[in-house]
Parts: sequence; structure tokens; C-alpha cells
Amino acid sequence: MRVPLGYNPNHVMSVGIPVHDNTYTTVTERVNYYEQLRQKIATLPDVASTGISTNATPPENGWDQTFELLGKPSGEEEKARLNFVDPGYFTTLHMPLLQGRVWDDTEVAHSAPLALVNETFAKRYYPGGSILGHSLKVPTLKNEPPYTLAAPGSDGWLQVVGVVADALGDGLDKPVKPAIFLPYSLYMWMHTQILVGSRADPQSILHSIRRQIVSVNPDQQANGHVDDLEAWIRREPEWARGRLVSILFGAFSVLALLLAAVGLYSVVSYSAVQRTNEFGIRIALGARKKDVLRIVLASAGVGVGSGLLGGLVLSFGLSRLISRWVENGAHDPMLILGVSGVILAVAALACLVPSWRASSVDPMTALRCE
Repeated sequence: MRVPLGYNPNHVMSVGIPVHDNTYTTVTERVNYYEQLRQKIATLPDVASTGISTNATPPENGWDQTFELLGKPSGEEEKARLNFVDPGYFTTLHMPLLQGRVWDDTEVAHSAPLALVNETFAKRYYPGGSILGHSLKVPTLKNEPPYTLAAPGSDGWLQVVGVVADALGDGLDKPVKPAIFLPYSLYMWMHTQILVGSRADPQSILHSIRRQIVSVNPDQQANGHVDDLEAWIRREPEWARGRLVSILFGAFSVLALLLAAVGLYSVVSYSAVQRTNEFGIRIALGARKKDVLRIVLASAGVGVGSGLLGGLVLSFGLSRLISRWVENGAHDPMLILGVSGVILAVAALACLVPSWRASSVDPMTALRCE
């Protein structure tokens, strides 16, 4: 639930745009068309930002491809996660730029041979210096119309102009892979996705977005089923499995606490009832109710306090094991105080009820109790 993703999926929706066969058959036409749709959607009052993501919409995004680095010996085949986006992609997902710059809209429109890489890529291939200004090549970017349109020079050398922060783009429980971000205009399929960051619930503006698309091209349709990115994440097996484990751990923890409280109440109250004769004698000799209560609480406090201390020692001693399932809960002071408070409250109630009852009856009755 709290794992840092490297991007913010809150109020972000992906709208798929498939183009029809034999339409927008050149790179320039297709770029202009996608940009016109994006700008039209951006004019809606509830839209905070927009971006184009051909294949880079998380939580599972990108395309594993081989690449070459200029000036580096070509040893084993190197692979990276290839993503085709526009500048608004990073703004919409709140992905921070660590070094350099992001290409601008003019450079995207002209299919500039520029690239960004993620932090993992930069550290792996240039650990001792800056990757900015170096060049890489993705030789698999070939023009194969009508389904894929590659801009001239897309399979040539591309200059790295920026480094962005790492993001979980291969599922929620897998390590970050080296990633390359290219202008989407370098290589385009017959579909793309427009990311829409909204100020309200994304689903509430979906109808308005569809109308904006139709106003540009009456024949253009968006994908039938459109979800926000948080819904995409909830469909991830890792998320569902983690949520199930959390629910099970929580349910069994509450059950364990309930059983401990019932058992503690039974033992402590039974111990207090066993001392009813003693209470009768003390009251007959002049002891007051508060004296009886103080004796019972002091007696129970030793046992309960020892149990709590032992539990805390074991909890902190096993914290490394516990932290494998409970990332933030193993040392949560509020959780520890809450559980300790429940145990103390149950123990106090178990002492108060029988001792108050015994101290309220006639001493002769209490003395006859067995």
C-alpha cells in the first residue's frame, strides 16, 4: 500500500487512442494528430496535465530491446526497457528529473534524436561519471508501415540529455530495470495512450474527454474500458497478494489479541475471586475498599507487567523477521502502545470487577465464600 512507486498514480487516467487503418500514414501526420487530441483534452477545466505514452503507462510498461553505447565495447548483449513518451508524461506522473533536461514539444514534433535514461541505467553503465552528452543506439527501430512508423535516424545514435528518477515499471515487487525514454515521434504504432491528470475523480470527466476526441475526429474512438492508474495497480497480482496477506495478518492478529484478552481476564478475575475470604478478613479488620483494590491491582500488576515486558522484548528481538511482512508496523510506537493499553485495560477490569464485588458485600458473607 505504501511502497514508493517512483511516480504518482493518483487522479491519473490512461485513454487509449487506436487509429484506423490507412489513416495518418506519415510520421508528421500521426504526430500532429496525436498532439491535436492531447491539446484538445488539455483545455478541459478539470484537467491538470496531459501526456502521451505510447507504451510507457505503469505499473508494467516499456519494451525490452537491445541497445549499444557509443565508445563502449560491445560485449554481452545489453538490454533496457524502451519507453516512447512526450514531455508531459513526466509532469503528469510527477517523475522527477535528476540531471539534464527533458526534450521540448518542438523537438518531439521534429523527432529529435534525443534520449533520457533512468537512474539505474546511468549508475550501471556510467558509475564513475555523468552520462549526459553520451550517445546510445537502438538498432531494432525499423520502419515497418503501416503498423509502425519510424522517423529517419531513429535507429541511429541518440544523445542522452537527461536522467530521471527510477520508477517501478516492471511490476510492484521486481527490481527496477535500466530504462530509456525516447520521444514518441521516433517510433509510432497504430495506437497510443493519452495520460490525463485530473483535479477530480478521473471517471467523472471521461465523458467530456470522449467528446473532445470526437470534436477533433468524429470517427475516432477511445478504448471502451478506461481506468485510472490506481485501478491498474489494484489488478496487479503483487498488489492483490500483498493485500490478502495484510488482511490475513490483521485478522489473525486481532483474533490473537482477543484470545489473549479473554484468557487474561479469566485468569486475573479467577485469582481475585479466590482471595474473597482474604478480602472479608481485611474489611472486618477495618480495610477500606480502595485498600482492597490497591492490593489486587498490585498483585495482578506484577504478572501482567512481566508478561508485557517479555512480549515487548520478543517483539523487538524478532523485529527483523516481522519486518519481512510488516514493513512499517514492527516498530510502530502507536501500535505497541495500543496493544499494551488493551492488555492493561483488560487486566485492570479483571481486577476491579471481582474485588469491587467482594469489598461491597458484608464481611461475614465474604468470609463464608469458598
